[in-house]
Amino acid sequence: MSDVTGSLRRVRRAANAGAALLALTGLVACSGGGEEKEPPPTAPSTQAPAAAPDPGPTAGACYPLPYDAAVAPTSEVEAVDCEQPHTSVTFAIGTIDAFVDGHLLAVDSEKVQAQVSSACPTQLLSYVGGTLTDLRLSMIRSIWFTPTVEQSDAGATWYRCDAVLLDGASRLADLDGDLEGALAGEGVPNKYAMCGTAAPDAEDFERVRCSAKHSWRAIDVVAFEAVKYPGVKKVRAAGRTRCEDAAADVAEDPLTFQWGYEWPTKEQWAMGQKFGRCWTAD
Repeated sequence: MSDVTGSLRRVRRAANAGAALLALTGLVACSGGGEEKEPPPTAPSTQAPAAAPDPGPTAGACYPLPYDAAVAPTSEVEAVDCEQPHTSVTFAIGTIDAFVDGHLLAVDSEKVQAQVSSACPTQLLSYVGGTLTDLRLSMIRSIWFTPTVEQSDAGATWYRCDAVLLDGASRLADLDGDLEGALAGEGVPNKYAMCGTAAPDAEDFERVRCSAKHSWRAIDVVAFEAVKYPGVKKVRAAGRTRCEDAAADVAEDPLTFQWGYEWPTKEQWAMGQKFGRCWTAD
């Protein structure tokens, strides 16, 4: 920061000196009675024009992202008209807080990535509507991108939040438009809701949209307030009664039904998933 300030001060002194020189020249010209001379010709400037700054992404833009590109930190996939096939839509754009204690952070630093990975999921709920439970019982997710190192070096400070719809373990669903207000109605529509190909503890379990072939459905969420991971015994015990009751409430026969509980692991907790899900045979 001291180098930048010094440069600004030197520019100011040079500008003041130039203004004083022009003022003095003006006085001499007015006091003299001779013929006014034309100024000498100046050579044309050969300085190249400054490159245009990176305009960054645009809210509402649509992208045909494959799954692998969706989980990358940066993206070079070009936007398409939203009437064309696409798998993601940009719902928010923000500015990276690139300085900490006066020091410039690299765009790929842990602090910058943590800022963005927190900001985008937080803003997703207001975009899709509904409740937090609705969102957690859906297959809608937020992904995010930051500038490349080269773009950052050129002055780019944006981050981009996209909404996507999962269609299995490693596939994104094609979107018919955007996902704004997708969960604002009563319940979660089947095309967005989370179901399973088997019970959540089965080896062949896979999350799928409820509009696809399935045999189980996610029906409720068990949220935790603790900061640190409470341990497997506590998170597992917390959902037993809650999930059994939730399954009984939606069962055709409350005396005969199946239920399951999927609690967060320590690794999932560290990544921000501080809740479990209740399931029932569907």
